[in-house]
Parts: sequence; structure tokens; C-alpha cells
Amino acid sequence: MANLSNPNSLFQKLEKSRQQRGKMRDRAIDLSHGSGGKAMRDLIEDVFVSQFDNPVLAQLEDQATFNLAEFAQWGDRLAFTTDSYVVDPLFFPGGDIGALAVNGTVNDLAVSGAKPLYLTCSLILEEGFSVDTLRQIIASMKVAADAAGVAVVTGDTKVVHRGAADKLFINTAGIGVIRSNVTCSAASLQPGDAILINGEIGNHGAAILIARGELALETDITSDCQPLNGLVDAILAVCPEVRAMRDATRGGLATVLNEFAQSSGVGIHLQEDAIPVREEVNGMCELLGLDPLYLANEGKLIVAVPPEKADAVVAAMRDRPEGRNTCQIGTVVESPPGIVVLQTRFGTGRIVDLLVGEQLPRIC
Repeated sequence: MANLSNPNSLFQKLEKSRQQRGKMRDRAIDLSHGSGGKAMRDLIEDVFVSQFDNPVLAQLEDQATFNLAEFAQWGDRLAFTTDSYVVDPLFFPGGDIGALAVNGTVNDLAVSGAKPLYLTCSLILEEGFSVDTLRQIIASMKVAADAAGVAVVTGDTKVVHRGAADKLFINTAGIGVIRSNVTCSAASLQPGDAILINGEIGNHGAAILIARGELALETDITSDCQPLNGLVDAILAVCPEVRAMRDATRGGLATVLNEFAQSSGVGIHLQEDAIPVREEVNGMCELLGLDPLYLANEGKLIVAVPPEKADAVVAAMRDRPEGRNTCQIGTVVESPPGIVVLQTRFGTGRIVDLLVGEQLPRIC
């Protein structure tokens, strides 16, 4: 029985008991972790709040609230995006679903010219999923968020019956502020503009395919999963009048350039020799009948800039670790409008159209 004559001792025991109740002891997720009760509270506090610790999240409200003046100091428009991640497998060379979820949303904000600030994190967990694996993924998300300079401030967790999902799905939404002197859009390209990329294409798609273990291939290809907001900062510092930026994820380089060409009503000419593709990725694509132009990337930025700014932007990008292999791969032309043409190594021209179907499902 508690000693009621010593209220301090009683308080200490109650506090110790409260702290102990807040620690996850379960080794696997069960339906109670999505029920809204004590098990769910323990999961949220011990796995999520302990990692994403920040003053906004610590309030544990149903929403995150901010002072509008904080946003106004960065720019005059908000950028808001969301994406869901269903990658298979959850862990792959160079990353995992957690890092992917953070970097993907950060990059979607950054290519609008925005400074990414805050993320949400919602998870759909399958009954039986390992708590230790979940901790590892959330820790990876924290590392990625810190690297990008963003905070995870609110979220949600749902648990579904065993077999109703494939282990874990993650949704992240993000909010950022667009700088007042920046307006970039896929509809802004003009003839003569330079098309730049910050390195090799196709590494993420190749790494995922190899990680699935369906091919008897041994290679050290790793995903390029990384945040690009620092690289965007470097670009905008020397060229705030950048025409357009896009991260080449699903559909790869070819899809981004077709979107640019069709939105702006211009043509784009690519030089095959100028497009950086790792030899191992090329070899894998030849073996499987794939095209690296359509392979997914998670750390590649396609940027269109006025021709007179191309050299300065390339130099600024190469000063960043994410952009050390930046190069110009093509030029915007007047015609044929809406068409991307690849000048091959053999001197012929090939139309690079939008992808029909799906080369590799569940790559992000």
C-alpha cells in the first residue's frame, strides 16, 4: 500500500509507473496498436515521439499549429505536397522506406522553389509487423529529416489485419515556403534553355530490382535516395530566374522532360553521350530489356535554366556533394513542340515518348 503520509513518495511512484506504462514491450504490432487506447498511446510515445521530438509534436494534439509570421519570413507563398510510399523491399542498398518517405516529400517541395519546413507522417501497419523493424525505420526517418532540416510535427497510425497490407505503407505530407523572387514551372521553358542533371540516372530503380533477389546479379549499385533542398538553395542563389525544376522519380528522366516539353509547348533535344548512366545500370537494362531513361531516381534533379546562366548553375551545383557530377544533357528548341528527341551515339534521332505501362512496380 502506498504511504499516504508521504505525498512526494507517492507522486514519485506514480510518475515511475506512468513512465513504465509508456514503454513498448510488444515485439510485434497487433490490432490494439491502432485502437486509440493505451497500446496505441504507448506506440506513439515510445516509437514516434521519442524519435521525432520537437515542441510542436510534443503537444500531441490532433493537428500541428504554427504562427503565420514564421512562414512569412521565408517567402510569400506556401507549397504543400503529399506522397505515399509502398516500396518493396522495405530496405534496399542506399536506403529504406523511411528515408525514402522523408526525402521524396522534401524534394517535391524543394523543386517548386520552396524551403521545406514541416512534414506529417502517417503509417498503415500490418498486424504482426516487427516493432524493432518499425523502430529502425522511424530512426531512419529522423536521420533523413535532420539532414534535410525539416521537422515531423504530426501524424497518424492505422493497423490492418494480417494479409490486408504488405507489412508497411507510409504517407508523408509536407509544407514549405516559396521564396518571393522565385517562380519556376514546367510551363516556363524557352528555346535555348539548358537542361541540366546532377548525376547518374537509374540507380534507384536498379537497386530496388536487385534488392528483390529475383536476379542472380552481384553489384554494388545503391539507391541515390537523398534530400535535394540544399542543392536547390545553391541553384537559386546564382539563378533565381530558373525556369523549371523536377525530381525524376517514377517514370525517370524521360517522363520529366516530356512533361516539360508538353507544358511549355517546346521541343527538347538530348545528347545520349551526355547523359550519365552507370555501366552496371546500362548492363542490367540491356539484360532485361529496360531503358535507363525511364528508371526511377530518388536523388536526381532536372533543371532548366536560361543559357547565359548555365555555366554558373553547373558550377554552383558541382560545389555541393549532391551535385558534383552535374552536367548539361540537352537543350530546349522551338520545334517539334511537345516532343523530346534523343540524339543517339550513332548520329540518329529517336523520339523519347512517355512510358506506356510500368517498367518496375512499387519502386517508391
